Amino acid sequence: MTAPGTELAQTAGDGTLTLTLNRPHARNALTGTMIRGIGAALIAAENDPGITTIILTGAGDRAFCAGMDLRTFTEGGDIGSGKDPETLAYYRLVRGETTVPVVGAVNGTAIGGGLELLLGCDLIVAADDARFGLPESKRGLFPGGGGTDIGTRIPLSAALEMTLTGELITARRGYELGLVNEVVGADQLMDAAHRHAERIAANAPLGLAACKELVRLAVASPEKVAERLPHWQSVVFSSDDAREGATAFIEKRVPKWTGR
Repeated sequence: MTAPGTELAQTAGDGTLTLTLNRPHARNALTGTMIRGIGAALIAAENDPGITTIILTGAGDRAFCAGMDLRTFTEGGDIGSGKDPETLAYYRLVRGETTVPVVGAVNGTAIGGGLELLLGCDLIVAADDARFGLPESKRGLFPGGGGTDIGTRIPLSAALEMTLTGELITARRGYELGLVNEVVGADQLMDAAHRHAERIAANAPLGLAACKELVRLAVASPEKVAERLPHWQSVVFSSDDAREGATAFIEKRVPKWTGR
């Protein structure tokens, strides 16, 4: 685990890396340091065959993430706008392009950049008192860090309502709209997140990577699916894991994935 007091805490076990935004005094608002820390952790996870899933959550019970640190922004400080590999990796996550599956565990509010960060997660589990919103229009801004893609996760009418009014929605409303996969009591949040991570991690890594990219493309950029489909067909269907999956099914045993 990262030492207490740092802006991003990390724990790993059973193939799952848990990243905890660790600025509870500031509602886990994003700084450049935090953004680069998340990006560095993602790069390491993508290059570690022992990491099969990532859980992303926030410290404390007030907020998952309050978005960009507005005080830092108004003072002209570092808000993570560089082109270094770590910052670019963070924005790959926001676009849903991280190769390792990501489960978001939402405690408290997820607004602005916090919700944009969640849009990069593949599954979202929320505490029953969590709330979500894109309030940038109330601040003279717009959700330019990926929030305008929210219409790929919820109906267009709801996406426009959230972005144009800037008002928050409840966890239950998020579930009704399809943004949230499960709503649980706050004390059950991390157990639920780990349960979803375990369900994902039971499957073959290459197949998961193909599903992540192709399913998202089918919604956001359907014209690109035909371009990427042959690549994944070649990689996945000729892999050792594809043969192992078929063999394990015939032999009625649990498959042993290698990611190759």
